[in-house]
Amino acid sequence: MRYVEEFRDAKDAQALLAAIQREADRPITIMEICGGQTHTLLRYGIDQLLPETVTLVHGPGCPVCVTDAKLIDAAIELARRPEVILTSFGDMLRVPGSTDDLLSAKAQGADVRMVYSPLDALTLARANPQRRVIFFAIGFETTAPAHALAVVQAQAERLDNFSIISALVRVPPAMEAILGAKDNLVEAFLAAGHVCTVMGYWEYEPIATRFCVPIVVTGFEPLDLLQGILMAVTAKKKDSLEVQNQYRRAVTRDGNRIAQTQLNRVFATCDRDWRGIGTIPASGLGLRPEWKAYDALADYVPTHAPVAKDSGCIAGVILQGQKKPPDCPLFATRCTPEHPVGAPMVSSEGACAAYYRYARKG
Repeated sequence: MRYVEEFRDAKDAQALLAAIQREADRPITIMEICGGQTHTLLRYGIDQLLPETVTLVHGPGCPVCVTDAKLIDAAIELARRPEVILTSFGDMLRVPGSTDDLLSAKAQGADVRMVYSPLDALTLARANPQRRVIFFAIGFETTAPAHALAVVQAQAERLDNFSIISALVRVPPAMEAILGAKDNLVEAFLAAGHVCTVMGYWEYEPIATRFCVPIVVTGFEPLDLLQGILMAVTAKKKDSLEVQNQYRRAVTRDGNRIAQTQLNRVFATCDRDWRGIGTIPASGLGLRPEWKAYDALADYVPTHAPVAKDSGCIAGVILQGQKKPPDCPLFATRCTPEHPVGAPMVSSEGACAAYYRYARKG
């Protein structure tokens, strides 16, 4: 594959592994934020090739995995209304809420449809003017500009039957919450390159300084991650708190200003509940008051209280890097991709799904 194979070269990988072995003369725990990075690390066995002094833990970088059950409950309740067409990405349809998921609601008669883009939901709104089309928007800052564009386009076309449920989340506050936790193990971060393509990495600089942790913006191929790990190990050894950019072919410090302008035009930061973690201040993106007409939850009042249940799933501590998927008593027994209990087993970016596919023993 053009422009990809050079980032999977075995000889270069061996050279980077040797350099990591030389530099990692003291224990260090590194968290990769992005679920896509987690899958690469396990698919290529990088976690097994690193020296024992380097421990990798996996962060909450899977937007499906961190979507709060209450938002899913709201989406399900709205989807069951006869006038509603509820749309979202495929992974989101199988994530359990308090008692059910959107795919089950579809099987019971709700009009739930998988789309590949919020613009697909706009197409449905145009084609179904008598129906109310709701898009369940999930993602980090990477996808937020596209969601903003859909709202702006809906206004331009006067599509008053289109609205969104925003479950959008921001990465920097989540990193601060992890580092500020009393049981924090993280000593360095591999930041998600695609988020930084949009947002840049200037927001990470005060985090690195405040918590005394190296942060390396990293791509998604094996050599990207190996180089990112080497940069993190070397920075920690030198007590360097500079945010480094391994992913220079795609990321600049300031990011994509045009995309940021579009995002900030429609969304403002808000507090957000993260599944298994709790409320993280200023970690969400909600519609600004002037766009309230496109907020599907603006006048929503739940008719059923959430049902609290203890399934035994430890997804919350896994997403904070305090444990790994095989530490969960449900992993690969009661919880599998075919019958997931926790969201990280549902999503194609979830850490549990990665371990089940690439690192399961037996």
